[in-house]
Amino acid sequence: MAETITRVSTDVGGTFTDLVYFETDAATGIQTVRTAKSDTTPPDFEKGVLNVLDVGKVDVGKVDMFAHGTTVVINALTERKGAKVGLITTRGFRDSIEIGRGNRPDFFNLMYKKPPPFVPRYLRHEVGGRMDYQGNEVAPLDLSTLDETLALFREEGVEAVAICLLHAYANTDHEVALAEAVKARWPEVTVVASHQITREWREYERTNTTILSAYVQPKAQRYLEKLEAGMTEKGYKGQLFIMQSNCGVDSLEATKAVPITMVESGPASGFWGAAELGRIIGEPNILALDIGGTTAKCSLIENGQAAVKTDYWIERNARSAGYPIMVPVIDLVEIGNGGGSIAWVDDFGKMHVGPQSAGAMPGPVAYGRGGTEVTTTDANLALGRINKDYFCGGTVEADTEALDSALAKLADKLEVSPVEAARGIVRIANSNMVNALKLVSVNRGYDPRDFTLVVFGGGGPMHGVALGRELGVKKVVVPRGAPVFSAWGMMMSDLRRDYFVTRLQDADDAKSLDDLLNHTMELARDEFAREGIARDAVTLVPQIRCRYQNQEFGVEVQIPAGPVTEDTVRDMIAQFHVNYEREYTYTLDAAVEVTGIHLIASSEVGKLEIVPLPKTGATLADATKGRRMVDYATEGSHEADVYDGDRLEPGMTFDGPAIIEDAGTTVVVHPGNHVSIDDFGNIHIEIRG
Repeated sequence: MAETITRVSTDVGGTFTDLVYFETDAATGIQTVRTAKSDTTPPDFEKGVLNVLDVGKVDVGKVDMFAHGTTVVINALTERKGAKVGLITTRGFRDSIEIGRGNRPDFFNLMYKKPPPFVPRYLRHEVGGRMDYQGNEVAPLDLSTLDETLALFREEGVEAVAICLLHAYANTDHEVALAEAVKARWPEVTVVASHQITREWREYERTNTTILSAYVQPKAQRYLEKLEAGMTEKGYKGQLFIMQSNCGVDSLEATKAVPITMVESGPASGFWGAAELGRIIGEPNILALDIGGTTAKCSLIENGQAAVKTDYWIERNARSAGYPIMVPVIDLVEIGNGGGSIAWVDDFGKMHVGPQSAGAMPGPVAYGRGGTEVTTTDANLALGRINKDYFCGGTVEADTEALDSALAKLADKLEVSPVEAARGIVRIANSNMVNALKLVSVNRGYDPRDFTLVVFGGGGPMHGVALGRELGVKKVVVPRGAPVFSAWGMMMSDLRRDYFVTRLQDADDAKSLDDLLNHTMELARDEFAREGIARDAVTLVPQIRCRYQNQEFGVEVQIPAGPVTEDTVRDMIAQFHVNYEREYTYTLDAAVEVTGIHLIASSEVGKLEIVPLPKTGATLADATKGRRMVDYATEGSHEADVYDGDRLEPGMTFDGPAIIEDAGTTVVVHPGNHVSIDDFGNIHIEIRG
């Protein structure tokens, strides 16, 4: 019997938990792919993961690699279900997280209130001692008040201690000593120090990141331990890899130490999957859109690279400054528009869609679980874009009677027909998503017409063509396995870690920059070596953070991984001007300085290689399910050909209007579009006219 290699990935979303199963015959290269979905199970998310393994009929004992992404961290933050945290910081800086920044979004609102810090003032304590910005000790660490502080923390029920000392990014000695002293006096408490998470400057952002990491660590650690125990009980003997927000995976142990790094693990895997898909199909420039049950997320990929930044904020909107998290996160925009987004009418008779969501329970009205408010999914069903006789892949009988009643009530409020109300929901949802796509493209100096739109998630294929037409893209691609594409992306991810070091210096100081890079590269190789990865198997990509002298912000410039020479510096400065102008729309006749480095270190750990699908000789007629009337919301009703997505094979082509159905999603092909299936089963939709 030929040896097989089995890989499994799971992704916990707000509504569903997804699974992708790959089995590769080592002798023939033939791949068997299975997908599955089950309901997400808050607060015990690991149960949903174990459930979807059962739904997918996975023999865990035969799995060679398991990768996992989860929303447990972001949920703990947004739902305020983390640990009680006490902060210890440098004397005089206990209020830095309350002072925050002056860049409030609602600037002219005289009644504006800053978002409250996660740690109240009485739990923010100080110690003596001081480092300067270059890492020199100005005053020795003074722990004389530590016992009193910890006694208060115990009395107040503190579960995690966050430590963030001034300029610890430049010299960690005081933080290390303080953390060891806390652990020695209180072994049971969770202790998180800022240098374990980030070595970047900006005191407010660094302190808040440390606090939020401490806030989620106990819960995330328990979750990962329960998942590990459940997998072990099912017979899994391999290593668990956890998807990170930087588009890579990391080991379970490393993630348990700093779980804040998986704050956006689900979206990151989908966007990395889009980047890898672009490499496979020869489309390096991609706008990626993931529409799930609760949210829509988008990101831009240029030349095959997904941008990763540390300027990440949660709960930032038009009325709140939000909270910064200074960890490497895929550059994305997220909005509250998904299949479960609720349509509602305000006091002025204007309809909105989202951000409120029906979630998995009760879900859209058509689920028949008690939902009473019309959602985007309900509107798509009412317009015939979703097949009422194949709802949720035939696993759910659509409650059309409840939907008709709810839609009629909404239409009465708007004084329009139910059909017009449903069309309005789809149009508004599309408008919201187009605006989000423009935020990652047009607003950052990119022309969407230079990009291919890749859409995935349960809702992406349903809205993708309409969004592509609005943006002016020439092609929309729906990946094979689009409903579980984020889980698929994990199979394409490398073990990756991002190293940030702050260092202020002249840009033309090649020797100093070379020394800093070499030191950081050796640190990265050493860390990977401790996990059994050969030093020469680590790929290193250095990016230099530059700014105009005395400016506040700058951009990153990638340089070769070899020695830093005068030529390297000259090319880096020239590219800096290009990157800066694209980001900020202008350049300056001023000196350039380096503010630090960003080193990307990665290594392959069982990365999946996709092989072309076999052809059975089936014809397009074999994939045809029939015809039905479909309302396209913006182009009226058309009789559309309906195809079974599972029966479409490489080389097949046809024109819209058409509908492609599979168990997890529906692809809406508008009139005049041309569809072709590539060698890997991906659907290419050319937008014509």
